[in-house]
Amino acid sequence: MTNTPTTQSPAPQGQTVARPESRKSALGSLIRLREVPVTVALIALVLITYAANPLFLGAQGVKDLLLNATIMIILAVGQTLVIVTRNIDLSVGSILGLVAFFTGTLFATVPGIPIIVVFVAGMALGAVLGAVNGLLVTVAKVPALVITLGTLYIYRGLNNAWAGGTQYFADDRPDEFGALSVDTVLGFPLITLIAILVVIAVAVYMVGTRPGRDLYAIGSDPAAAELFGIPVARRVFLAFLANGVLAGLAGVLYASRFNSVGATTGTGMELDVVAAAVVGGVAIFGGSGSVAGAAIGAVLLTTITSALTALRVDKFWQQAIVGVLILAAIVIDRLAGIRTARKLRESEARDV
Repeated sequence: MTNTPTTQSPAPQGQTVARPESRKSALGSLIRLREVPVTVALIALVLITYAANPLFLGAQGVKDLLLNATIMIILAVGQTLVIVTRNIDLSVGSILGLVAFFTGTLFATVPGIPIIVVFVAGMALGAVLGAVNGLLVTVAKVPALVITLGTLYIYRGLNNAWAGGTQYFADDRPDEFGALSVDTVLGFPLITLIAILVVIAVAVYMVGTRPGRDLYAIGSDPAAAELFGIPVARRVFLAFLANGVLAGLAGVLYASRFNSVGATTGTGMELDVVAAAVVGGVAIFGGSGSVAGAAIGAVLLTTITSALTALRVDKFWQQAIVGVLILAAIVIDRLAGIRTARKLRESEARDV
């Protein structure tokens, strides 16, 4: 019996055969995505907690996880728009607090006001506050860290002066408004579905439109972006404006989600928001990252809190773990930047 060489049959006309090299390249690209490590960490955290406490993934447990993450997701998406441009907004917690108290005030002083009007009014107030940040940053040419640190205290002071000792409770709002955090569709609370729509809309904007892609160019090199004709000041201003709108939306939803709003609402949330974006792969130095990653980072941080609470871990360790995650994300991002720069230098050397 003679040995006959084996041959591969040609691919049908109009079809291409995937080469092993291309499959490996696609797999490598997938692994290098910034969102992958965060997603893996989130899945591992949920599975470990579920193994220790099966009630963690019960129907009510999952609903609570989604509700806890909703506000943070919206704030992290807005913060991503700003951080990608090599800026930051530390006033989002104060904006949320002002809008949340404004929402309670509307329901208490204007009985029967349509809920949609409240949403529009809250987002408009957030837009005004975000526009103030954007104008100060782009016109005064002062670093956003300094500007928004100042407006953080200004907005918080305004809320304290306005609210004083007044608080608005769940009984002061219509039942339909509170139902946004109670009613579900396919297991998802209504306010969580709103957050998902926000993520999708902003993701499409940043990847699929010219102004959205300009934000990445600005964050990578503002001077070069200006030379290429990108209206840097206008784009940065609009990023702060959009961030204010989303913080306003989060403030309205906060009033629906929680039982009371007052002078201290939103205090300290700005640090968690920045942490969620950075942990989700948004480079703190600007120019890279995605709103999907920021949303996953928000879910991870809120899930960590819920998981460690379910495991009866002290609150100090919860904060310490979040701090470690932030440092790890920054170090990983820096190492990735150094690696990319080295590859570019090697590529240029070969071309020469």
